[in-house]
Amino acid sequence: MSKTTDQTSDVAPAAPPADQQILLTGVTGFLGQAVLQALLESFPRVRVTVVIRPKGAQTGRKRLEGLLRKPVFASWDERAGEGTARAAFDERVDVLEGDLTDMPPITQHVDTVIHSASSVSFDPPIDEAFRTNVGGARNLYEALLASGQDPHVIHVSTAYVGGISKGLRQEGALVHDVDWRAEHDAALAARERVDAESRLPEALRSQMLKARVRDGKMGPKAVAAAAEDARRSWVHDRLVDYGRLRAQSVGWTDIYTFTKAMAERVAEDLWAGSGHRVSFVRPSIIESALRRPYPGWIDGYKVADPLIMAYGRGLLPEFPGLADSILDIIPVDFVVNVIVALATQPVSRRGDDAYFQVVSGNTNPLPFHEMVTAVRGYFVDNPLEDDKGEPVIVPEWDFPAVEMVDVRFRLKELATKAGQMAVSRLPATRRTRTWTSTLHRNASGLASLRKYTDLYRQYTKTEMVFDDANTRALREELPAAFLTGGTSTEGVAGAVAGVDRAAFDFDIADLDWQTYFRELHLPAVTELTKAYSRRKAALSTRAERPAAAMPEGSDVLAVFDLDGTVVATNIVQQYLDVVKATKPRRQWPAEIGNLAGALPGYLRAESRDRSEFIRSVNRRYQGFRTAELRELLAGELGRRIRASIRPEALELIEQHRRAGHRTVLVTGALDVLVEPLADLFDEVVATHMHEDENGVMTGYLATPPLVDEARANWLRKYAGRVGADLKKSYGYGDSHADAAWLELVGTPSAVSPDLGLYAVAKKKRWAVLEW
Repeated sequence: MSKTTDQTSDVAPAAPPADQQILLTGVTGFLGQAVLQALLESFPRVRVTVVIRPKGAQTGRKRLEGLLRKPVFASWDERAGEGTARAAFDERVDVLEGDLTDMPPITQHVDTVIHSASSVSFDPPIDEAFRTNVGGARNLYEALLASGQDPHVIHVSTAYVGGISKGLRQEGALVHDVDWRAEHDAALAARERVDAESRLPEALRSQMLKARVRDGKMGPKAVAAAAEDARRSWVHDRLVDYGRLRAQSVGWTDIYTFTKAMAERVAEDLWAGSGHRVSFVRPSIIESALRRPYPGWIDGYKVADPLIMAYGRGLLPEFPGLADSILDIIPVDFVVNVIVALATQPVSRRGDDAYFQVVSGNTNPLPFHEMVTAVRGYFVDNPLEDDKGEPVIVPEWDFPAVEMVDVRFRLKELATKAGQMAVSRLPATRRTRTWTSTLHRNASGLASLRKYTDLYRQYTKTEMVFDDANTRALREELPAAFLTGGTSTEGVAGAVAGVDRAAFDFDIADLDWQTYFRELHLPAVTELTKAYSRRKAALSTRAERPAAAMPEGSDVLAVFDLDGTVVATNIVQQYLDVVKATKPRRQWPAEIGNLAGALPGYLRAESRDRSEFIRSVNRRYQGFRTAELRELLAGELGRRIRASIRPEALELIEQHRRAGHRTVLVTGALDVLVEPLADLFDEVVATHMHEDENGVMTGYLATPPLVDEARANWLRKYAGRVGADLKKSYGYGDSHADAAWLELVGTPSAVSPDLGLYAVAKKKRWAVLEW
């Protein structure tokens, strides 16, 4: 660990008049939060204006005040007394409401600008990356030029801004001939072009076909909505691919580093080129704090953390990295200290001497294999638990060739996909639903790991080493009292006598990486993972726990499907029962054989469209008389149908009735066949067959069946007619087709669902009832 001792403030003095005005962008980000806290705590004469956009009904000021609940500011209150941070916000922080993509005019006086806002995603669509990182920078510098002021701008970039290369990467302006204006305009125009491609007939035909196969049972509107969602996803993915390939084609690893390089050129052209002062801060991979605001502080997962935690969960048996490559990591407070030094202290460095790479690889290198050793040692001593509460045994990496890792990974992906295809063709049972969930988790996990390994392998197999000569020279230029902290004001600009300042040293040489990882960083990210797991488990438990007592209300509906929900049978089995009750036993084999021959066609129809399935089966009732069926249902056949009701369904219906809810049965089964159940419900809506003048069924339906979207439309109208509130209401169904109307009610439940409805229920966190 570094030899420099921790110095933190214990006193929150009353704010004297400001003698420095700082404009800060990116305040809600990881780095921006820490910069704001450090300035407010240790420099009472600094006043900060933050650029922050409103979000929904929240004003920019309200969003800013939300930061007070963050650990970075809560820890300050713990040190200095409750209310210290809020008092500093109220007295010394102003809000400029707006967004860098639509920058408001800068009318207030500004001495210094800290520009730390950017999209930190490595794979956004190309237009979004350029709009935020390049367009945002351009808008900021144009607003500064329009204000007529001459502040010192501290432009936060990244050490990886130089792109793909080997050897020593020196500080200073980048050397390239890429035109940022042309790239920016082309990136924004890309969306229009790609969107037009997505609307071509061949593209739409493909999306419609896939949507029809996947969501056809929910109805035509659902198919159209799914196809449109797929088209938008295709546009997004295409623009992500566009950004990645464009960046690599001009020598950068990804769209993030490419747009950060273009943003530097924006600053050089618009601000430095106009005779103004700009300093560039280029951190490497920023991770949890060494000392401030407290050891181990981190705000969400950073670059390396998803891979670290995947390893800790046993999901990453190997990784395509070079064992002896330098993994350049820097604690967040070291970056903050450099920014604060440039913002508050009189620093003489200009031009190429004002590019500061805040890195560790040159002064205190961390080989990738040493980081892996630290990570493995931590998880061996402090294992995570799997879903069964058993400790996870982490693998030992042997750093095989990159190609070998890719082949093994691809085999796992193919095996998982094959398993999903096989299970999707099996009947829906409790076991197949469990298999579906397991395979879906595996596929999602593999997709995430693929994304992270593809994105981050450049950072774990790099042969670059970043020079930090300018940063070390900056440290030598600073007053000793600034670096060591305390109450001494000797040579420290902005210091206030009697105020115990934090130490702002950023010498990385003495940091012990094994201690940093095992005592600070890994416990911090592990706690983040456990907190996420606790939230996820709470949501899962909430979905699976027994329903609370039903609130009473006459404006509540309880809507039930019949087949597979209230009864375990379906309309094919119901027809077979009718045959057995109406035809001589000698005719049964022929009828059953004919029915068996038709089953494959029925299954295909059911998989495409529930209405088609109902029509096909009910054609078999041609020649039956409704009156004769009704007579049979008054006897043994009716008693058999009544006995087929699931006990769980019967109990649930009774609970709803006791609560005063209006119980409704909506089914594709024949109305005459559900008459034995009519007394259980306040409303029964079933399929009615067309009859000739003699009361004989023609085999055609009198009206289209109420399934999928048709049932949803009926339900909306019915609720309005009886004065029911669908958001208070309940729904129970078993088929993917039922998802169309289940999503209308406030409490939907999937009852022993087919795999299509099961997937929807898990995604939307609906209750799944296994009866």
